[in-house]
Amino acid sequence: MVFSSVVFLLVFLPVTFCVNLLMKKNLSNCFLLLASLFFYAWGEPLFVFVMIAVILINWFCGMRIGRTDGAGKKGWMLCAVILDLALLGCFKYLSFLVSSLNQLAGRDILPVPQIALPIGISFFTFQAISYVVDVYRGKAESSRKLISVALYISFFPQLIAGPIVKYQDISHQIENRQITADGVSEGFRRFIFGLSKKVLIANVLGACSSRVLSYSVSSLDFRAAWVGALAYAFQIYYDFSGYSDMAIGLGKMFGFTFLENFRYPYLSASVGEFWRRWHISLGSWFREYVYIPLGGNRKGTVRTCLHLAIVFLLTGLWHGANVTFILWGAYHGFFAVIERLGFGKRLQKFRPVCVIGCFLIVTIGWVLFSSPDTAYAVRYLGRMLLPWRYAGSLIPFRYYLSNKTIAAFIFGVLGAGLMQSLPEKLQKKWKNSVPEALFCVLVLILSIAAIAGDTYNPFIYFQF
Repeated sequence: MVFSSVVFLLVFLPVTFCVNLLMKKNLSNCFLLLASLFFYAWGEPLFVFVMIAVILINWFCGMRIGRTDGAGKKGWMLCAVILDLALLGCFKYLSFLVSSLNQLAGRDILPVPQIALPIGISFFTFQAISYVVDVYRGKAESSRKLISVALYISFFPQLIAGPIVKYQDISHQIENRQITADGVSEGFRRFIFGLSKKVLIANVLGACSSRVLSYSVSSLDFRAAWVGALAYAFQIYYDFSGYSDMAIGLGKMFGFTFLENFRYPYLSASVGEFWRRWHISLGSWFREYVYIPLGGNRKGTVRTCLHLAIVFLLTGLWHGANVTFILWGAYHGFFAVIERLGFGKRLQKFRPVCVIGCFLIVTIGWVLFSSPDTAYAVRYLGRMLLPWRYAGSLIPFRYYLSNKTIAAFIFGVLGAGLMQSLPEKLQKKWKNSVPEALFCVLVLILSIAAIAGDTYNPFIYFQF
């Protein structure tokens, strides 16, 4: 079940919200857990048992960590982490590893297993790992209540595509939270804005990028290639940030406060800044559970650069079992290391130029991210970066750049940070005003109409 579907908007959300509102406080966690399991089982009836297994493993190991001293405590933590990563590796990477081994050997040594990927497994696995590690470190207390740990891992607003929530940030809210009129109002507002970002911008630009990518690369010129790459860059931003907005809004409606996951990343002046603004919860997770344990920046310049490279390679691998994802992570890691060596500081004096440069670097990276293989990515990048060689196109502009797409591009550029840079006084006048309420009603109606009339409604990050 996806947030931008009729069944979620008109059935699941109203019923779940109203029942939870009327339910006694001590039963709310149990009800929300059942609702979350139903939400996941709607599209994944068998894979819900994988998530239940993750819940049971980490709840049990967390309790053992809380009751054990010395080496035994570390043993239980490692047991949970190894089992979590084994499940993730089996479902997400086993086929990739076997096929890679066969390619290296030049023959089929092993049959490639065809394993379906549970939706959102990377997200709920990372949350489970953060729970046992936080308990081991003493940053959170182990919970004897299975329902509390289960709700933390499976809560439907951020279950499938984040943001990744740390147990230390939300444990108190699970046990003690209040649903207020202001919170519900702000939650609905945030949800509507996220829905409109997803449906009215991301879907339109996604249809454009998919149309361009559906053509043979040899038929594209540099204009078509750039339109497709830019459409994808804004699609993935509005798709994922829109989902995060909806998740944060839903959390507020049920009394939870989730941390922000995006802060206008396309206004970044460096790759390092981009990753402090993009998918903040994932960057924070890798920093706290990988980068700092490796030694962070405490072991000299060379080791710091090595740690950065490892983190970005793992970030790429986290996104999928494909060489293109690994290269995409290495690509971002290269620029992060260059900036760490001091090159980035020299450019800070020219921020507008740096913002444009960083956006182009990130957009080129998205070509790697979205390509099915490296050969396709190289050919596509050739069309983008060598316009004198590929000047003619066999595809008329109107086939992929309609008036609707141009309008989505305009609103996409404005909404990526430019409108938010308006004077604070104007923003305060707009927020919680009658015009804003009318605007929310209008975009909600337009969004529902678009959902009802359009079959193109993917979520990019569901595959992770």
